[in-house]
Amino acid sequence: MTSVDMDVGKYLSRIGLTAPGEPDLELLRSVHTRQLLSVPFEDLTVHSGGRVQLDLPLLYDKIVNQRRGGFCYENNSMFSWLLTKLGFNLCLLSGQVKNSITDCYGPPFDHLIIMVTLEGRRWLCDVGFGSAGFTVPLSLDTEDPQEQGHRVYRIREAAGTRFLEWQKEENKGADGDWVEIYKFTLEPRRLEDFTEMCNYHQTSPSSIFFCKSLCTILKPGGRLTYIGRKLNTITFPTEATGGVVETTTRELKDEEIPGILAEKFGIVLQSPLIPKDEAITPPPVMY
Repeated sequence: MTSVDMDVGKYLSRIGLTAPGEPDLELLRSVHTRQLLSVPFEDLTVHSGGRVQLDLPLLYDKIVNQRRGGFCYENNSMFSWLLTKLGFNLCLLSGQVKNSITDCYGPPFDHLIIMVTLEGRRWLCDVGFGSAGFTVPLSLDTEDPQEQGHRVYRIREAAGTRFLEWQKEENKGADGDWVEIYKFTLEPRRLEDFTEMCNYHQTSPSSIFFCKSLCTILKPGGRLTYIGRKLNTITFPTEATGGVVETTTRELKDEEIPGILAEKFGIVLQSPLIPKDEAITPPPVMY
């Protein structure tokens, strides 16, 4: 397909929205949340004989027509296309994710994120991160804590670099224990700048996307995550859960996985999936 075939209305229908209004903060928050509730964060192309290419018509066909998802380069690049068509002013940014194994950051272009400028204010958008991700855009104009449900985030600035941080599934206020998720600068980038790292994440034993077949999606009140041969259901804190996060895990047989992907995530793969859940090798270069 070509860019001529990419239809905004069909994309909006894919995420459960109808005709949009003016490009204001309310619309930005709405499309951000609806994207997270509708389009999975997944790397199943890598584990079913395919290869991700950063070509917008191909990504549109995958996410909108085939009703698939993708990892950050796919979901956020398509989301940036949608926002542009809706009239938002934005640029792509490069993020470096904090590695939980090495406690170091990934290389530049490790993660693709979006900055939207709206009525003189700047907002961080990210619909391609997974379980630690935020639901609505975060303000880039404050270092104060920003609450979202039971969670709290902040964007700390030091020497021109921003650090996205959270307190995991807790909120103990400004003096709580902050954990870094990723760092980034506000230097505008182009989609083609991410090609090399997109290939890296599909081929490197130091990447979670090469080592683990995964698919996760935000749900009202929780999150559903497939990884390897497991299905994890996460329920966010409520009075019924005693104010704690509850996680249940279901072990899956290989023959069950295609049905689970179709039923729980709306994903039907065109080629057989090879389930994978291998240990991640620490990268040779630390940042």
